[in-house]
Amino acid sequence: MQSAGAGMKGSVAADPLAPAVGGPSIQVRAVEDSSKQAWDDYVRSMPQHGLYHLYAWRDVIRESFKGETHYFAAYAGEQIVGVLPLGRLNSKLFGNFLVSLPYFNYGGVLAAAPEVRQALWNSAVNIAQKLGCSHFELRHREAIYSDVAVRTDKVTMMLSLPGSSDALSKQLSSKLRSQIKRPQREGAIGVSGGKELLSEFYAVFSQNMRDLGTPVYAPSLFANILAAFPDAARLFIVKVGGKAVAAAFVIGHNGTMEIPWASSLREANHLSVNMLLYWEVLKYSADHGYARFDFGRSTLDAGTFKFKKQWGAEPEQLYWHYWMKDGGGPPKINHSNPKYQLLIAAWQRLPLPIANWLGPKLIKHLP
Repeated sequence: MQSAGAGMKGSVAADPLAPAVGGPSIQVRAVEDSSKQAWDDYVRSMPQHGLYHLYAWRDVIRESFKGETHYFAAYAGEQIVGVLPLGRLNSKLFGNFLVSLPYFNYGGVLAAAPEVRQALWNSAVNIAQKLGCSHFELRHREAIYSDVAVRTDKVTMMLSLPGSSDALSKQLSSKLRSQIKRPQREGAIGVSGGKELLSEFYAVFSQNMRDLGTPVYAPSLFANILAAFPDAARLFIVKVGGKAVAAAFVIGHNGTMEIPWASSLREANHLSVNMLLYWEVLKYSADHGYARFDFGRSTLDAGTFKFKKQWGAEPEQLYWHYWMKDGGGPPKINHSNPKYQLLIAAWQRLPLPIANWLGPKLIKHLP
């Protein structure tokens, strides 16, 4: 079993919903804020850890969504040897279930030893049953569990970055470079920064979400992430005639820059402003020492997959593992489910102020 290193001790609070789970040598217990440093020390000690394993995301979820969270750590004695962050979503419309992590692409169990991974899985089953959940979903980048329900229809698109934007530009096709220059010929400019750009980002993002028929997050989510990760999170804006027409939110960690959210206004898409937006983000990432760029998840051969592929990104398989209370296959609580098509069509017709008011009330229940 891999050791987490010295100095990993931290207090844990008893949770009546989650008694200790494990065995004679491994105990899984609910973790509270007093143990956040020990949690993060363990996470950072694991080479394969992800950004969303860090404890700060618990605060982001609680502050942005008033969300219920259950964070578990596996202990060998008083040393952390594995972690599992979970968020609970519970509504009449979409159901009662747990996700690691909701709202974001990644999460799941972080542990080196198979017996620790199993103990954390058992703790998730235990809490799901006590909360009356229909299922839980663990979002992994590896197939760490067998003989459980799993979705493999999603990949993440990853691009290896050279040491500079000049080197990156030389890797791009002449067609792609031409598409980047097109909006520049029309006077488009790119800017980047922090919270001072949040209102412009949100104006583009919220309109695009409404046009897609998707409820929008509240501005507080992005403000809370910027506050929690001031050195890692950044906003990019493309403007034409002084107006923001494309926008992206990026966050870097452990050598990888990720773009969880990017949008452009339909009225400006004929200028290829999204191409300039992505170039500005990629240029920044290459010039600031990031080794990889994560374009985010896609379905193989879908439109977004092909868009990301043209930049040179390659697919990496994602594994979403499920426990289902009543057995059966994984649920389909997403934009492509046919039963939501009428709701999507109606949402696209909403006036933007109404969509922006109602969206955050719905989106907090969607994974």
